[in-house]
Amino acid sequence: MNAREVAWRMFAGELNDSSLVMTGEEERAPTYVITPLGARVNRVYIVGVITDLENVGSPEEPLWRAKLIDPTGTTYISAGQFQPDAALAMSKLTVPGFAAIIGKVRVYSPEGGVMYISVRPETVMPVEKSARDAWVLDGCIGLRQRLDAVSEAVKMEEPTAEALEKLGYRQSLADGIVRAMEHYGDIPLEKYHTMLIDSLRYLIPEEGGTPDLPEAEEKEETEAADYDEFEESIDTPPAPPAIEPEPKEDSDEELTADEEKLLKVITGSDPKATGMDWDLLEKAAKKAGLKKEAFDTAAEGLLDKGLIYEPMMGKIRKI
Repeated sequence: MNAREVAWRMFAGELNDSSLVMTGEEERAPTYVITPLGARVNRVYIVGVITDLENVGSPEEPLWRAKLIDPTGTTYISAGQFQPDAALAMSKLTVPGFAAIIGKVRVYSPEGGVMYISVRPETVMPVEKSARDAWVLDGCIGLRQRLDAVSEAVKMEEPTAEALEKLGYRQSLADGIVRAMEHYGDIPLEKYHTMLIDSLRYLIPEEGGTPDLPEAEEKEETEAADYDEFEESIDTPPAPPAIEPEPKEDSDEELTADEEKLLKVITGSDPKATGMDWDLLEKAAKKAGLKKEAFDTAAEGLLDKGLIYEPMMGKIRKI
């Protein structure tokens, strides 16, 4: 069983700057977007204000589109006939209102040097402002970690993934940073430092934070037209396999006995949902009767169903 891809807590400002895509050679290999700071992203967990929610399909075959605004920019969201549960959940959202979305990153490149990014949701849920604020804080922690890692790589005469791993960074991030430096060249670290500071200030209204429910950001007409063309290209009923339904494992299913047991362990071990280390969770699960294989399978299932997530590498937290 393949490990479930981590759902990154990713600000729009970093994700939308990305122009590097990597796909494995094996059949049905996942596609990753490599951000300028080296995050290798297939899935994201994003929280923000939903705006411009609209059904651009039909009552029989709805296609819901929306924008999700975070402190750094806008992420485009769309769900149609192949994501029926997510589409239904989107249709019930309050606009403007806070929402949390777990989904897969989709890319479209109509021409060389141009790439549009959107998210196809697996899970959609309305949340309170406190959940958005907690997400922003965790997003800042992850952004700071990537900034530190890239800063270390910049100091090296010939940065390698092995050298970054020796400094304590995970292999996937270390490899992503090396690929990002080769692709993007000089990475504007100051820009992302500013993004980090502005996002932290966003949590302090008296320091200039934005309103709780901002209006949708204005976009250039050409950008909107390009995005419409992008969506039409991937949402018009296609001839398979250009667009396929999401695998059944991505759907909302009932919990297995092991998943229920693991969720109880997480709730009991981390009652305030502040996050706990993977190794501590594994030990707690073992005491509860979950062996290594059962623990791994249950954890993947809970990640898949959007009930837990990794706020940062090596940590687990209940949503």
